[in-house]
Amino acid sequence: MAIVLGPNRYGKAETRLVRVFRDDDTHRLADFNVSIALSGDLAAAHLTGDNAGVLPTDTMKNTVYAFAKEYGVGEPEEFGLLLAMHFVATQPPVRAAKVAIESFRWDRLGPHSFRRSADYVRTAAVTVTIDQQQVVSGLRDLVLLNSAGSEFRGFPRDKYTTLPETDDRILATAVDAKWRHSATDADWYESFHGAVDALTKGFVNTYSASLQQTLFAMGSHVLETRPEIAEVRLALPNRHHYLVDLSPFDLTNDNEVFLAGDRPYGLIEGTVARDDAPEAHAEWYL
Repeated sequence: MAIVLGPNRYGKAETRLVRVFRDDDTHRLADFNVSIALSGDLAAAHLTGDNAGVLPTDTMKNTVYAFAKEYGVGEPEEFGLLLAMHFVATQPPVRAAKVAIESFRWDRLGPHSFRRSADYVRTAAVTVTIDQQQVVSGLRDLVLLNSAGSEFRGFPRDKYTTLPETDDRILATAVDAKWRHSATDADWYESFHGAVDALTKGFVNTYSASLQQTLFAMGSHVLETRPEIAEVRLALPNRHHYLVDLSPFDLTNDNEVFLAGDRPYGLIEGTVARDDAPEAHAEWYL
């Protein structure tokens, strides 16, 4: 029996970067969490302890900070491409670099005062090889709720089923979405905010017979309005709201008072893609 080394990579995870732009009296702020992973001809480090091809992860961290000063920090996709292309171009053993970035938004309170926004966390994942590039944008924790316009009925029942059918329920979720671009030359700011708007409108404007139906509507609306996007992947936890029994207090509850459930929760996941979408160059997961 032979023992062989399988796929491997290494890098620097979660380098925290805050870049202040002091161009004038009104400052701008970028707040990133940057993770880098390199792969390629690196077997010797595992098999014999030869580090000749192993760029220190501390160097990766330093590169993030140096690039933030030298080149500035624009959209996370742009910064990720810059970093990933640098590592592939300058390190011969490296055949592929993946840079994943979380971007935290701050709302302006004054010329140099800010408040951290809790609407959602923006994400970007850039993969660069010696001959291909792939950009995946996204977000997590976009909390949406419809207080009407949702039902759930017609499902199969067995001896363990206790859930009643309903034609009027609260539908709430915390969206985790990623979308793959067809190319790497998009207007990243316009593309991202356009996709967020499309996701939101898809949720708001869909009468939902199931969260699965809403997922498809949200992904479809992104693809219909953003031609630069090839494929959308969504994970939608069903944030259940349970009607509270007020009868012990001689009160009625006409879909007005609810208990917001924490866990367990239903989790709906799916992919919506163009039928002519180019194949992905690298793995990307929900």
